[in-house]
Amino acid sequence: MDITVLDAATLGSDITFDVWQSLGNLTVYQTTESDDVVTRLKNSDVAILNKVKITKEILENLPKLKLICVTATGFDNIDTAAAKEKGVAVCNVKGYSTHSVAQVTVTLALSLMTHLPEYAKYVRQGKYTASGVQNCLTPVFHELYGKTWGVVGLGNIGRQVAKVAEAFGCRVICFKRTPDSEYQTTDLETLCKESDIISLHLPLTDQTKEIINKKTLSVMKDNAILINVARGAITNEKDVADAVKAGAIGGFATDVYSLEPLPCDSPFVSISEMPNVILTPHMAWGAFESRVRCVNEIAENIKSFVNGKQRNRIV
Repeated sequence: MDITVLDAATLGSDITFDVWQSLGNLTVYQTTESDDVVTRLKNSDVAILNKVKITKEILENLPKLKLICVTATGFDNIDTAAAKEKGVAVCNVKGYSTHSVAQVTVTLALSLMTHLPEYAKYVRQGKYTASGVQNCLTPVFHELYGKTWGVVGLGNIGRQVAKVAEAFGCRVICFKRTPDSEYQTTDLETLCKESDIISLHLPLTDQTKEIINKKTLSVMKDNAILINVARGAITNEKDVADAVKAGAIGGFATDVYSLEPLPCDSPFVSISEMPNVILTPHMAWGAFESRVRCVNEIAENIKSFVNGKQRNRIV
């Protein structure tokens, strides 16, 4: 069995692929441009990839390909309809990054809420030493206790974030398609109006694309903190940047972008130096333990497929 990895660099240089090597003839590419996908997969039975796009046109030129393994939960870069038509199975990995993403989500909220970067900068620049005052309490920061945390999307990650928010003493409200027995659910507009912190945990679909836009931003509190650890296109990026610049929301953090890596002409470039903005390089999912878990899960998906069983199958 020939297995090809198209973008190993997205998994980090500290992770080994020995478990994949044991399953067949493994070829590893650190990155792959779209024009090289067909050439690199033409003799492959299994493709392992993270962000590389697999289109209908690409699949039509890969008659040997039997399985696509996505090293992620989201699979919007795969034309699943075309894969099904061509008889190519597609598997993702579920739940592997729950704790990693939840940890980073809460870290972003705490950092913005507590203004930690600004306080650290005050000490680093020597201003604390020169002040002659034993403490500094500006900018003013607030407790999470008693605040309302709105969780948009209550899957594995959203639910873990909700649990941590509750541990801090937050009131948690959620937006999801169906009522939930554990958490109060509400419509998106109500969530945006009532929440002090809003974190996004939705998959990217036609229904969720730009679900955060000028309209939803306009009803948020002017001190609300918005955090996106889902997919970049869940938000209208220009609308978010405009809201931050206008002071219509209190803070913004994102780990994801509609185009990655962050392009020079992204609307977020204009707000990147603002003290109430944190931009991170799509790293929330990638704790070491999470990445090891992902690699092992991919191996189990391949074994299951070879044995004629379905595991984490999308199509």
